[in-house]
Amino acid sequence: MPIVTVQLLEGRTDDQKRALVEKVTDAVSETTGAPAERISVIIDEMKPTNFAVNGKRLSDQ
Repeated sequence: MPIVTVQLLEGRTDDQKRALVEKVTDAVSETTGAPAERISVIIDEMKPTNFAVNGKRLSDQ
């Protein structure tokens, strides 16, 4: 049973997240042979204040 976690910054719409889950599920099923009904996708959203690149928080740029 594959479990996929996708980490994203907040701000995506429900439609975008729905499409992401569908495409990730399809990709995992195609590449691993796992049936779609056995694949779980977790979307982990974070605030821009909790994400940094090159020593700077995204929210500070």
